[in-house]
Amino acid sequence: MTERAGIQSVEVGYALLAALADGSGPMMLRDLAAAAGMSAAKAHRYLVSFQRLGLVHQDASTRYDLGPGALQLGLATLARLDPVRLARERMPELMNAIGHTVAIAVWGNHGPTLVHWEESPQAHTVLRLGDVMPLLTSATGRCFSAFLAPQRVEPLLRAELAQAQKAKRRDVPTQWSEVQAMLQEVRQRGIARVVDTLLPGVVGFCSPVFDSDGHLVLGLVSLGPGVNFDRQWNGAPARALRDAASALSQALGHRPSLS
Repeated sequence: MTERAGIQSVEVGYALLAALADGSGPMMLRDLAAAAGMSAAKAHRYLVSFQRLGLVHQDASTRYDLGPGALQLGLATLARLDPVRLARERMPELMNAIGHTVAIAVWGNHGPTLVHWEESPQAHTVLRLGDVMPLLTSATGRCFSAFLAPQRVEPLLRAELAQAQKAKRRDVPTQWSEVQAMLQEVRQRGIARVVDTLLPGVVGFCSPVFDSDGHLVLGLVSLGPGVNFDRQWNGAPARALRDAASALSQALGHRPSLS
C-alpha cells in the first residue's frame, strides 16, 4: 500500500504536544525541546503557533503546558468513544492471537454480563450472550469484583458468599477475608483467573479495561479447555489478554500513572 503524503512540519510539531501530554506538569522550553528531540529555537517557533491556536499555554514562569484548545479536543474525543465498539473491533485479532474463545463483558443490572462473543472454531461452550457471570466462580466476576467500586459489588458478592457457605463449596473462598485476599491478588496481577470452578475442565481469564477517569468499563475474557489452554499467570493467553486490555484502556484515555 502506497503511503499517503502528509505535512511533515505538522508531524514534527506534534512531538511537542505529545511530550506535554506525557509530562507530569508544565515544562521549561529546554526540557520540552529535549523531550521532543529538537532544538530549543525550533521548538519555540512551533510553540508560538500552538499558543495562538490555544493548544499550548505559557505561564508566568515561562513554562509551557497544554492549553484550553487541547482540552476541548480531548473532551470531544472522549465524548465520541464507545468502549464496547472499540473492543469489538479488536476481538478477531485477539482470538487469533490467543487461539481460544474471547468475549466482552460489561456491568449490567444483575452483574457482569456477556455482550459480545468471538468463539474459536476449535471450541464450543455453553455460555451465551446475555449470560450474567457469577462473582466468585468466574474470572469475569472476580475481575469486576476487584476493580469496581465496593458499594456497587459488595451486596451481590456477600450474597454469593452466603450461598457458597451454605453449599459448603471448597473450590471458592467461603470467608470474607478469603474473598478480600483473592481480590487483592487480582488487583496485583491485573487479571483474574479460574480453573474448573465455573465449568468443569475449563480455564478462564478476564482482564479489566478502564476509561480516562480510571473507572472499569468492561472486561476482556478468554476461556478454553484445560487440556490445551495455558493456565499460567504469565502464559501466552494471559499476556495477550493483559496487553489487549492495556491498549484498549489507553485508547479510552486511561493513564495508569495518574489513576
